[in-house]
Amino acid sequence: MQTTANIPSTLTNLQLELLKLYALQLSNDDLIEVRRMLAKFFYKKMVESANKDWETKGYSPEIMDEFLKASAK
Repeated sequence: MQTTANIPSTLTNLQLELLKLYALQLSNDDLIEVRRMLAKFFYKKMVESANKDWETKGYSPEIMDEFLKASAK
């Protein structure tokens, strides 16, 4: 039996890991839970990245208000 380590691929490590889940037959409730876990994971990563940018660039609520006003024009 050939493993994924032996198969040349352009898939990412995440894609390869998710493909392993396709061998499982999940209930609809379990599938919904997996979707929620993935959504929470990526939401957390997005918030962390945004917070890092916020701090690095020295943003403040006042600057955000100016950005919003400028983009509304």
